[in-house]
Amino acid sequence: MCYFRDIFRTISGLKMFLVYIFGALLPVSLLTWLIILMFSFFREDAQPIYPGRWMIAVLLPILIASWGLKKKSLDKSGALTALLVGFCLTISNMCFCSSLLAFFITASKATKYKAMLKKKFEEEFKEGGQRNWVQVICNGCVPSLFAILYMINFGCLEDVVDFSKHYLFSWYIMAVLGAIACSCGDTYASELGTVVKFNTSPRLITTFRQVPKGTNGGISLMGTIFSGVGGFVVGVAFYLTLILSVSEHRLSSSPAQWPIILVATIAGFLGSAIDSYLGALCQYSGYDREKKCIVERPGDNVDDISGYPVFDNHSVNLLSSLFTGLLTPSIAFIVWEKLFEKKA
Repeated sequence: MCYFRDIFRTISGLKMFLVYIFGALLPVSLLTWLIILMFSFFREDAQPIYPGRWMIAVLLPILIASWGLKKKSLDKSGALTALLVGFCLTISNMCFCSSLLAFFITASKATKYKAMLKKKFEEEFKEGGQRNWVQVICNGCVPSLFAILYMINFGCLEDVVDFSKHYLFSWYIMAVLGAIACSCGDTYASELGTVVKFNTSPRLITTFRQVPKGTNGGISLMGTIFSGVGGFVVGVAFYLTLILSVSEHRLSSSPAQWPIILVATIAGFLGSAIDSYLGALCQYSGYDREKKCIVERPGDNVDDISGYPVFDNHSVNLLSSLFTGLLTPSIAFIVWEKLFEKKA
């Protein structure tokens, strides 16, 4: 009886939490809708938001946050923050939403993979890999910011990448994609690259000397490969959603869109490299002889390895996401130019 009582209390608590979330999110979303509706009166080219898109943008983040709570991938503060990030990315462009969804689901699985092994060399290891609001903000605020700027300039719609005709539109799309690919690539590299069977000892990205697993700025062959895989996963999700969302006529009259996957893969590599470089320089790493693991603070029993205590891991994630988001549009422009414009 006690077992069933605990289950009932858990379900009841989750239901009440969802009711509170929906009650808070609904007026915010309606207020945003009214602002955009007023904005459309001043700009004739502004796209109206249809009720179906609005409902998806409200309900889908709730479902994702609920799933994250149930699987213990998010704590309550992380779930609340994920609602706002999910709403911004879903209402602006469904391709952004599918990329975020691919990142969140696969990265959550990657974080829990061989968790007990990671516990041996990570001082900051958290049981279950639950992400709080700080971690969600550092991974989601940059793409959300680009998505909001995208909405202000172009409304809420899905369309093809075409730098030759719509440069700024394509720039914002690639910026969002790059920021998400960076987060996914870095997560794959750190969560999978350190525990796979065939991985070698990591080397510090600045000096290439061998360092212990878990050292900030440490890179390995498998970690580098996994960073590209993370970007690839995000790119595939983006590409498939775009193909399903845009008319066949629009696709046939525009440049091929498959380079989206290539650009996302490059962004995964690049984002992980930027994160590692910042970590090697601006994050402290030391080996605690008593705990026998990597720590991020100097101490009496700590042997220095690399870096200075300027930023923590969250700050580095935020900066690498920002830098990758700003660099990805230029990379995408070069990719499309090399592949298509010279042939034309």
